[in-house]
Amino acid sequence: MLKHLMAASALTLVLAGPALAAKEVTLDLVEPIADYKIFVAEKTGELVADTQAFVDAIKSGDLDKAKTLYAPTRMHYEAIEPIAELFSDLDASMDARADDYEKREADPDFTGFHRIEYGLWDKGSTEGLEPFADKLLADVTELNKRITDLVFPPDTVVGGAAALMEEVAATKISGEEDRYSHTDLWDFKANSDGSQKIFELVRPLIAETDPAFVEKVESNFNDVDVTLAKYESGDGYELYDKLTDQDRTLLAARVNTLAEDLSTLPGKLGLD
Repeated sequence: MLKHLMAASALTLVLAGPALAAKEVTLDLVEPIADYKIFVAEKTGELVADTQAFVDAIKSGDLDKAKTLYAPTRMHYEAIEPIAELFSDLDASMDARADDYEKREADPDFTGFHRIEYGLWDKGSTEGLEPFADKLLADVTELNKRITDLVFPPDTVVGGAAALMEEVAATKISGEEDRYSHTDLWDFKANSDGSQKIFELVRPLIAETDPAFVEKVESNFNDVDVTLAKYESGDGYELYDKLTDQDRTLLAARVNTLAEDLSTLPGKLGLD
């Protein structure tokens, strides 16, 4: 009962807030959005804990351990990326690429996961990474704090299901994101899981009126999961640079198909 009262209060804020209330929201979305906020809060809590372990490994000079922890730690962030990106300052600080800076990897403003990734793999050392590690930990801690107070915009939540997969299809499939470590498949799995969580939460709202759509999307998610499972290795995945062009083409096709279907989800829920 308390969760539903809190969710109803949050919905009132969404409808009242000029920055977030672009569209009218049906009451049916109250519970799914409340449940999604719980999911995101769990992920950010895990992100803080795993980042602390990642930072500790860097500070102790344990290169192998830091490399092992890099991809699993990032997965928590990748799963909730639509919400994390609402805080543009933190997103830029934590998840920017070298391409975003004039001096690329040598630019002092280049921080976050990928700056550390560059040091661990391209330089093969933890030396000089302590300030970047401390900054990353501070940023994920701040993200966790802000999530607690955030009123989740319904259109961002629902639209996030497609956005996660669209980004994979549009840019990540090239391997440009984790270009030093080639741990892209961990990111893809986290993006898919985050997208699927959103869909599962709103699924009951469309299952009766459009069962064919629900069946199609579930089948597409399964196709993506089966494709990713082909590259599982130990507790993670094969390095992305080991995949052939044919492998990437098939993965891209399945991600694109899923993203196209999910792009219609907001309209089916009255958020267009």
